[in-house]
Amino acid sequence: MTTRRIRGTAAAVAMAGAVAACSAPGDGGADGGASAESVVIGVPSEPDTLSPLLGYGKDGNSKIFDGLLARDAGMKLKPALAKALPEVTDGGRTYTYTLRDGVKFSDGEPLTADDVVFTYDTVLDDRTNNTAKSELDAVKEVRADGDDKVVFTLDYPYAAFAARTVLPVVPEHIAGGQDPDTGSFNTEPIGTGPYVLTGWSKGEKLTFKANPDYWGGAPKVKKLTMAIIADDDVRATRLRSGDLDGATLPPNLAATFGNDGGRKTYRATSYDFRAVTLPTGDPVTGDTAIRRALDLAVDRETMVDKILDGAGRPAYGPLPVDDPWFAEDAERSQDLDEAGSILDEAGWKAGEDGIRAKDGRAARFTLSYPSGDKVRQDHALAYASDARKAGIDVKVESATWEVIEPRMKHDAVLAGFGSTGDPDFGLYTLLHSSLAGDGFNNMARYDDPAVDEALDTGRRSQDPEDRKAAYETLQRELVKNPGYTFLTHIDHMYVLADRWKDLTTQTEPHEHGFASGPWWNVEDWQPTA
Repeated sequence: MTTRRIRGTAAAVAMAGAVAACSAPGDGGADGGASAESVVIGVPSEPDTLSPLLGYGKDGNSKIFDGLLARDAGMKLKPALAKALPEVTDGGRTYTYTLRDGVKFSDGEPLTADDVVFTYDTVLDDRTNNTAKSELDAVKEVRADGDDKVVFTLDYPYAAFAARTVLPVVPEHIAGGQDPDTGSFNTEPIGTGPYVLTGWSKGEKLTFKANPDYWGGAPKVKKLTMAIIADDDVRATRLRSGDLDGATLPPNLAATFGNDGGRKTYRATSYDFRAVTLPTGDPVTGDTAIRRALDLAVDRETMVDKILDGAGRPAYGPLPVDDPWFAEDAERSQDLDEAGSILDEAGWKAGEDGIRAKDGRAARFTLSYPSGDKVRQDHALAYASDARKAGIDVKVESATWEVIEPRMKHDAVLAGFGSTGDPDFGLYTLLHSSLAGDGFNNMARYDDPAVDEALDTGRRSQDPEDRKAAYETLQRELVKNPGYTFLTHIDHMYVLADRWKDLTTQTEPHEHGFASGPWWNVEDWQPTA
């Protein structure tokens, strides 16, 4: 069965959260249970859907589903639903997977190759509202070869393809009879994973029970609750009160648990960065001189020290400074003199109030950040302060995503992005002009032919040196023509009651707290006593 080719993507999933009320861990109430068998985690947001057909779990770590492959603690690919890593032939254009024997969905039906084909065909169907389908652009065809083999044929060799097959597999016998965009599978999923969804109170919590027939072995943690608590301070308060077993927290709040002997703090490095989108359609943020000046005006080091309490790194682009693909000559320091010179040469002259103007238009724009996110608020305020030193007036506003999204074409947003596994993951959707204004893809509507060429080369080349050169070119072009002001890469901080062992962290993408965190492998935890 041939997949439909990609012709653009739909609007991205907005994440929203609300303060939830639940019983204390281990009290036997709504979220409770035996302390060694039940875990309640506080996270800031919830997904709109639990269907992989719409993008849920696409980077792995879904508790309900499995992909053909998964990643270990060191981010190395390993077999999951597949028996082994794929057989790659035809110069990197054909990938063949053999399925693991005896795997069943949680409803008792067996996994077959047809389920894998159905999953990928549906994701790639133009009618499916999947925000990440461009990440599978290389797929020409996926077909079953008997019950236990799946063969992918690619239009071009795609070096990162195997890493994309962590995509969770769904059961055709259930999802196949539904509209993937609106069907009940989005909120009542069935998978092969270690946990089964038992309840979802929107804006409050999701509850899961262990899958006793999981092919990887029945988990020791029998009940898992993800409490949706948008406000950072409320999440910390509920953790301190014992209402939660663990939580994702900003660095300054995580630090307040440093002397708590009953809890342990975990720090995960990440590709998660904070950046200000600079919409090209706005007469101020669309001016290259303004964008270059803002890039030079920001004090990234101070943001890391003061806002992140040292738990992060300055961001000079979408790739972190310790990434092997990072172009070292892309590092740059705050330089207000150079920022001023660029603006002067472009005709942006300072007025009596210190704010620059050009052709009667003030260098002024609005920067929005999502309400309740203290880290983004602090970044936005620091950014506005630095911009003011260069003569640019930035008005900072908080709002819900429902308010922010319609304004993204003209207003700047303090946004978060970042994907692990390969530089193609995340960079293409962040920067390629073909995705400009496509929901949360390319929010700045950035359009630079040199960057597009670098992205296409990086995606299609098999030669590691050619790819490295392409991504280094991309990073240098972003310095010349920034569509975003990159600020910091953030280490993710978690605090968790010290009642289990075998907890680890991975290098994480932007999304964290739900699929990532030290509970990424909760199915492998063991009680300490």
